[in-house]
Amino acid sequence: MPTVRKLAACVTLSLLILFAADWGIFALRRIRGGGASTVAVDQFVAGALKGNRTEYDYVGTINQSCSLTRFPQYARSQWNPPCWWLRRHRAHWERA
Repeated sequence: MPTVRKLAACVTLSLLILFAADWGIFALRRIRGGGASTVAVDQFVAGALKGNRTEYDYVGTINQSCSLTRFPQYARSQWNPPCWWLRRHRAHWERA
């Protein structure tokens, strides 16, 4: 069991170091006027109908802010997903 604990501690420490480095690079980019971008995201609304059916409506396309990092970062008073993730998940669903 001690080897499992050591492995878990090493993985946790590695993730913390990676996040800290990612945040530091993001902070430097923000100081220089960059570090954030926008991605066009399609918005959909799911509304309930009679008979346990659901209607899906296309609302439109919006530009959502994202961070040029590996992990989500907090900037401009909101959590920004990484741009690489947002480009792969362009559909945003909401329930009415």
